Amino acid sequence: MSRLKELFKKQNERVLNVYCTAGYPQLNSTLQVMESLQANGANIIELGMPYSDPLADGEVIQSSGNVAIANGMTIDTLFEQLKTMRENIHIPVVLMGYMNPILQYGFETFCKKAKAVGVDGLILPDLPLYEFEHIYGKTIQENNLDFVFLVTPETPEDRLRKLDSLSTGFLYAVSSSATTGKDKDFSKVALYLQKLQAMQLKNPVLVGFGIKDKETFNAVCAYSNGAIIGSAYINALSKGNSVSDTTAQFLNVVLN
Repeated sequence: MSRLKELFKKQNERVLNVYCTAGYPQLNSTLQVMESLQANGANIIELGMPYSDPLADGEVIQSSGNVAIANGMTIDTLFEQLKTMRENIHIPVVLMGYMNPILQYGFETFCKKAKAVGVDGLILPDLPLYEFEHIYGKTIQENNLDFVFLVTPETPEDRLRKLDSLSTGFLYAVSSSATTGKDKDFSKVALYLQKLQAMQLKNPVLVGFGIKDKETFNAVCAYSNGAIIGSAYINALSKGNSVSDTTAQFLNVVLN
């Protein structure tokens, strides 16, 4: 059983997935950030691979990606950093990124290395459903990686059920069709999440985009299995204080 499946078997509500950018704020911050997240209550780490043209990312995460690239972060560097990850990191780790740099790297090589260092799954927002089914899905599955699809309030029900059937680990429910980091009207989000709840989907549902504090975390947890926080945490790290102190303070506010 994968780490993600084990997690949701043990804990089916208020699951917190926190996004961080590999190589941010410093090139060698990656493992320190991950260890701080684990130590302070995160249940899943979503590790972003910086890319120069990130379609789904808002200004805060784009900026962190640009800093990470300037710091020298590459896919090779990331895998080198993650070689010792499983000595200390015991919670699920999901890589989030975009197809272009992975295809340049070599898709099969990428998946093999991800498996070798102990990565649990992938989120690739620009991997089309058809290409997943007919080209890339087999390689992902052969390397025991879960794959997480994104759905939005505009996703038709038949497509949503298809994406749910192909997702493993969890389903990423985008709170609205916008980039990350924007404030949301959570009364509208609640209606959308209630609809998802009523569909009795195969996968647990984690909600992302606009989750930033205890209030928004609680709001989406009322109708889902948990939430994904990204921009708000990156923004906290950008203040330049110590990673461990910043992470402890940030997650304490969200969870307590």
